[in-house]
Amino acid sequence: MADLFWPGDQRAGTVMSDEAFFTALVDVENAWLAVLVEQGVAPAPAAADVSALVERTDATAIAEQAEKDGNPVSGLVALLRSRTDGDTARWLHRGLTSQDVLDTALMLCLRDALGMLREQLAAQVRALTALVQAHRDEPLLARTLTQAALPGTAGLKFAVWLGAVLDAADTLEGVPAPAVQAGGAAGTLAATTELTGSPDAALAMAEALAAKLALAPALPWHTSRARLTRAGDALVTCCDAWGHLANDVAVGARAGELTEGSSGGSSTMPHKNNPVLTVLLRRAALTAAPLAATLHAASAASVDERSDGGWHAEWATLRTLVRTTIVAAAQATELLTGLRFDAARARANLAAAEGIDAEQLTMAQLADHPPAATYTGATDQLVDAALRRAAAYLKGS
Repeated sequence: MADLFWPGDQRAGTVMSDEAFFTALVDVENAWLAVLVEQGVAPAPAAADVSALVERTDATAIAEQAEKDGNPVSGLVALLRSRTDGDTARWLHRGLTSQDVLDTALMLCLRDALGMLREQLAAQVRALTALVQAHRDEPLLARTLTQAALPGTAGLKFAVWLGAVLDAADTLEGVPAPAVQAGGAAGTLAATTELTGSPDAALAMAEALAAKLALAPALPWHTSRARLTRAGDALVTCCDAWGHLANDVAVGARAGELTEGSSGGSSTMPHKNNPVLTVLLRRAALTAAPLAATLHAASAASVDERSDGGWHAEWATLRTLVRTTIVAAAQATELLTGLRFDAARARANLAAAEGIDAEQLTMAQLADHPPAATYTGATDQLVDAALRRAAAYLKGS
């Protein structure tokens, strides 16, 4: 069901949900068992599709068992072994440790989330490009420190938003590809080396698991958590960009210059036309950064070959940050696609602003020539640069 505490949560669907996480945990166990058989480590009769042995309702029992063991993997392995026999039960999970399975499952969930975010960012770049082109030369009052500042244009306002979204997209592209974790109990691949008789064969098995799950291969990273912190930072950068444009929309809505395509109402005031998407985007921007800070704190708490609490603090934190960002992404796309600009009101607000020609008069006096007809500087060049960057991004994506 949708989350009453977080309006819009349904937009994230099953991404990083209990259901998705449980499925990913089972997928990792299933893939590893297949690798054991395919690499000739486990006998052929051990092969089985263990995903067919579980039901959605099993997740509740696994979650309750997780408190006893500190993570859900031990309970899952016990459940799977209880529903198999012979070689399958004997070889299931052999060579892995709980953190391998859980980290790899997190990576599967994160991979799906990053794909969704890339699609939303591309849609936002297209929507902003259309806004820039449609309102490129429309006059709009520029404001600094909440006060009237200089003459500006709607085209440049939207181009600045476009740059922020493109910055977020660049940061997202810099996130390391979600990668497999298969280091064994202490990150040395000791168990798989013992099983195969060769360190190289053990490393090859980790790579085979990555290929089977369509994840990047990686050396063990049990207590090197930059994969999660860098992902978290990219998610926050996205929310920062949407918070920025939402703040501008809020100001523009108060001035009558901007209107959401489908605004919300009030329970008691029939005249209200609230910028609800704007409000919810500001909510996401306010809450995202502390979540990423928790990921960094957890990373800094890494110790020995398995972290005692830092690792455990990551799971729900990442889940909340991912879902918050996915929801905000969809809301930002809807906001930008339906955003309406009132050119007449913008012109009126610009005309009513007092003192905004003072800087121009000073500059013209210093340069010893009459003031120019307009005072928008290199706006055309700045807009053109933003549009070129957007076109290059869309072509590349």
